[in-house]
Amino acid sequence: MAMKYFIGLLFGFFLIAGCKSDEAFFPKPRLYPKVEYPKKEYKSFDETYCQFTFEKPTYSRIVKDEYFFEDKPVDPCWFDLTIDTLNSTLHCSYIPIKNRSHFDKLINDSFRMVGEHNKKADYREDQKIQNKNGVEGILFEIDGPVASPLQFFLTDSTSHFLRASLYFNAKVNPDSIAPVYSFVKEDIFKMISSFEWIDKE
Repeated sequence: MAMKYFIGLLFGFFLIAGCKSDEAFFPKPRLYPKVEYPKKEYKSFDETYCQFTFEKPTYSRIVKDEYFFEDKPVDPCWFDLTIDTLNSTLHCSYIPIKNRSHFDKLINDSFRMVGEHNKKADYREDQKIQNKNGVEGILFEIDGPVASPLQFFLTDSTSHFLRASLYFNAKVNPDSIAPVYSFVKEDIFKMISSFEWIDKE
């Protein structure tokens, strides 16, 4: 009885295995979670520990950096501009310029840190910044599977220097973050175009 059952089971297996479908198999495309974009609205950044102002998104929050690794930041004006709903963070660090050689070092350090992404980058574009308030700098857009797709620095070349880097709190995938990156980049361009130094006594 058991042998007949086994033979019947084996016959059924080969029968099913022998059936072929005319339909070709195509893998389903990878789906990404739907992103709800907030309405574009801005307000002034007016933190008292910084010597500048700019227009920032109302849906962002400022997180002041209290530590740089195990030490304190070189200046109180180190902060993150975070948009939680889009998993993005713009790390901002302000450094007062001491002299010409110090300024040159800050410039070189900025290019060096951007250069660290070149190994994974497919392409990099450097854009000169000069807004209506006399603020100058360079913006770096880095295409490819890199940790930070956008970085920039702003300066007056004599007293003030601000460096910023954009990060997404997710696995690097240029295709999946492209729409979010485009949205956040508009906010960064708004920040840069409205940026103004404020000398405080």
